[in-house]
Amino acid sequence: MMIDYEKARQTMVDCQVRPNDVTNHNVLQAFLSVPREAFVSAAQKPLAYIDEDLPLTSHGASRFLMEAMSMSKLIQLAEVGEEDIVLDIGCASGYSTAILSKLCSSVVAVESDEDLAAQSTQTLMDLGCDNAVVTNGPLQKGLASEGPYDVIFVGGAVENLPNDLIDQLKDGGRLVVVQGTGNAGVARIYSRDNNVIGSRDAFNCAVMPLPGFEKEASFVF
Repeated sequence: MMIDYEKARQTMVDCQVRPNDVTNHNVLQAFLSVPREAFVSAAQKPLAYIDEDLPLTSHGASRFLMEAMSMSKLIQLAEVGEEDIVLDIGCASGYSTAILSKLCSSVVAVESDEDLAAQSTQTLMDLGCDNAVVTNGPLQKGLASEGPYDVIFVGGAVENLPNDLIDQLKDGGRLVVVQGTGNAGVARIYSRDNNVIGSRDAFNCAVMPLPGFEKEASFVF
C-alpha cells in the first residue's frame, strides 16, 4: 500500500505539533514542507510520522530522530528569525537542520557520528537546502570557527552544558536545550545580553539524551 506522505505530514502537524502549543506560522510551515520520511531508512519510512523518537543508528552511541511534538516546541522557543545564523548541535540524520534552514539565513550543523554526518549532508543536498552545511566533529565543542551564532539548538537532552557552546552565542543570541533526562528533563533557554548570560526554564520536556554531555563522575571516599 502506498503511503500518502503529504497527508501524513499534515496529520502530524494537526495532531502532534499544534496541540503542543506550537502556534508560530513559520515553524508550522517548516514542519509541513520538510519530508520527514527522507531522514530515516527505507524500512522506517512507514513509521516516519508516528509520535515517537525513531532510532537511527545500529552501532556506537544510540541516536534518534526526535519526535516532532518536542522538536517543534523547542524550535519555537528559540524564536529563529530569517536573518539569523544558527548552530544545530547533534543534527543526526539532518531533519532538524532542514527545518531550521526554512526559518533562518544559514544553519551550520555538527554531528559526531561520521555515517550520520555523511547521510545528512547528502539528504540536505537532495532536498535543495542550500543554506545548510553539516560538519563531523564532537558535539560538545560546537563550531567556534563559524560563530558567533544568533541561535544554538541542541538536539537532545544533556546533563552538562559546556561553556564552549555558550561562548559561541552572539550578543542577543539564544541557546535552547533540554537539561535533565527522562521525565526530569526541562527545556531551558539561555541568552546573552551585553555579555551577561541569563537563563530560564520554559517547559517540561522528555527527549532522548545526546552522547558527550554526561556529568563527570565525582570521586567519593
